[in-house]
Amino acid sequence: MSQAKVKLPADLSPEGAEVAALYQNLLDAWNRRDAGAFAALFEDQGQVVGFDGSQMHGRDEISRELTRIFADHVTGAYVGLVQAVRLLGPTAALLHAVAGLVPPGQTDLNPATNAIQSLVAVRDVSQWRLAHYTNTPAQFHGRPDLAEQLTQELRSLL
Repeated sequence: MSQAKVKLPADLSPEGAEVAALYQNLLDAWNRRDAGAFAALFEDQGQVVGFDGSQMHGRDEISRELTRIFADHVTGAYVGLVQAVRLLGPTAALLHAVAGLVPPGQTDLNPATNAIQSLVAVRDVSQWRLAHYTNTPAQFHGRPDLAEQLTQELRSLL
């Protein structure tokens, strides 16, 4: 699954749709295991907080670290559900999404890798770029009903 399956809210503004397309491109680049394309979506000083809490600062470090990750092991493919895009002004936006990961060689999600994802996008003269992206485990400790609800919602994208 190289093209990420991403569901968008029906009521996105044109600017919100552009930011959602940036998120789609991010998941697509991950699913293709294309570190350069993933990093190119960020501004020069963009930042990533990974699922395990690791941090990457700047487009060059993002590209180097993802190249290493993709070389070390086969990664799963994301599906995502954009829950909201909020414009913070004419040149900044916040996107909130949930995502699931299909492990390599499988056809179903691994609920242990469900995530809450958020990004801050900034618009320069010609395009939106990522300033910050966070991928947080959606574990819902002590609330298995919420974990199962999220998994079922994400499975509908498969």
